[in-house]
Amino acid sequence: MAIIELKVPSPGESITEVIIARWVKNTGDVVEKDEVLAEVDSDKATLTLNAEVAGKIETLVGEGDTVKVGQVVVKIDTSFKPEAKAAKAEAPKLEAAASKTEAAPVKQEVVSNKAAAEASKQSYATGTPSPAAAKIMTENNIGSGQVNGTGKDGRITKQDVLSALSNGLPTAAKALSNSWQGGRDKDKVKMTSLRKTVAKRLVSVKNETAMLTTFNEVDMSGIYAIRAKYKDKFKEVHGNNVGFMSFFTKAVTEALFHYPAVNAMISGDEIIYNKYCDIGIAVSAPKGLMVPVLRNAELMSLAQIEGGIKELALKARDGKLTIADMEGGTFTITNGGVFGSMMSTPIINPPQSAILGMHNVVERPMAINGQVVIRPMMYVALSYDHRIIDGKESVGFLVKVKEMLENPTRMLFGGKNPEEILLGL
Repeated sequence: MAIIELKVPSPGESITEVIIARWVKNTGDVVEKDEVLAEVDSDKATLTLNAEVAGKIETLVGEGDTVKVGQVVVKIDTSFKPEAKAAKAEAPKLEAAASKTEAAPVKQEVVSNKAAAEASKQSYATGTPSPAAAKIMTENNIGSGQVNGTGKDGRITKQDVLSALSNGLPTAAKALSNSWQGGRDKDKVKMTSLRKTVAKRLVSVKNETAMLTTFNEVDMSGIYAIRAKYKDKFKEVHGNNVGFMSFFTKAVTEALFHYPAVNAMISGDEIIYNKYCDIGIAVSAPKGLMVPVLRNAELMSLAQIEGGIKELALKARDGKLTIADMEGGTFTITNGGVFGSMMSTPIINPPQSAILGMHNVVERPMAINGQVVIRPMMYVALSYDHRIIDGKESVGFLVKVKEMLENPTRMLFGGKNPEEILLGL
């Protein structure tokens, strides 16, 4: 008999402790090699602990326990081997053939086993609505338990909610009472390592930086026109939809070239000016806010940016972001508009010095050339560290972003109009 000890792997530099978030397998289970045994929460990401060999496991710590990196948390007895799949498949047939009188109980057991298997497949995404679905559910006072999710891992999609409404699910207007059911119960849930780290970082930013926020508004008509004209061809050629985030990312990278202090950071008594743009894209994941980084975004086309953002968003949704995906970053963009936010003051993601906040697009009357016209407008906010970025630079940066978004062709000419390039201005 050989006993293999599994230690907690190091999730990244400077991380010494992690939390056993969930045991996927329990003591006594016989597992195969590379099978996931547990989900481990670190300060920055959720990782998995996999079996190095096949055998019977013994867990040494409980769910929610804080353990040291390198600590032994599982033992595997290799003298036990997983049952052959063929033998498992024959078992129900033998039970069914044993006796007609036992047919009903056997069927019930098979059904319950199937239900248990389905339940074991559930993950944290099960029952979690997508941002679009969550917005509709909030507007109609719909609970997640009222909608069956058909997305990946049981995630609730926008179409799931619309289908439920079309099938007669009561909306807020039809409901006879609100969502509260009465009672005086309380739930206590231990904070995850990720949530505690986020909390500490946000408080430290408020206490240790001279953070200010400046606002502006963007007329989205130009971007709307481009998307309407080329969205079908763009998807046909590149396989992705063309969204707002790629335009904003491209505009930001060009503006950072003209205002390098916004792309810089303080290190002790020195200022580090980054000669590249690693743009953090804040995304809402089932386990909290994540900020994966798009490397060298200044060299990417709109199609490459869209593809990169999609890949990172899918990894965040499925809990597969690694620490390497989130390390670094010179500037961050966050889009509260997907949740309906009209205006906010985003908090800087340290050690960066600035963050751009996007918001929802609302049609508003605007005075254009002496005429009142309706335009799709978005408020944008730049929070910045006044220790390194002056008011002139922060306002100038945001104006530059606004100019390029309202005239997208500027993104191809270093922030200038084509006519200015032609005239050598």
